[in-house]
Amino acid sequence: MSRIDLLPDAGPVLTLRQAIYRAGRDYHGGITKLAFDMGLEVDTLQKKLHHNEERRWPTPDELEEIVQWTGDSRLLDALVRPAGAVWYRPEPVPATNQALKAVAHLLEESSQFVGSLHSGAADNVWKLSEVLDLEQRGMDVIRQVLAIMAGARQAMEDAVHG
Repeated sequence: MSRIDLLPDAGPVLTLRQAIYRAGRDYHGGITKLAFDMGLEVDTLQKKLHHNEERRWPTPDELEEIVQWTGDSRLLDALVRPAGAVWYRPEPVPATNQALKAVAHLLEESSQFVGSLHSGAADNVWKLSEVLDLEQRGMDVIRQVLAIMAGARQAMEDAVHG
């Protein structure tokens, strides 16, 4: 297995092919361990995950296993982005004052980002990189708010059943 990262500094928004490669490479133990966990030959999986290999893609079942084993958020983003959807992993976060302040801070950062784009988009010309970055920030905010909501529900249910 190559120890050279073929996709350095790809940025926060990856194509599906890049996200598959990154998910396998960043898996605990790398592509070798992922292949072992999936019950595949290392060479076969390595070729299917390579970000420049257009002839070999993981089968739908293999892609499902890659998502299951890695749980990589970049891969999930790349899978649902074309549909304009947002994925959510139910990981309750305590609905504390500190958590709500963290969401407020995230919203403030996103607001500043959108404000910085305003002058550049005054003529309604958006660059793909600006739109992708804006969408990514929006999905991050949505996930954090949903996590706090799940935490509040869990705290309520624990109090009722505890």
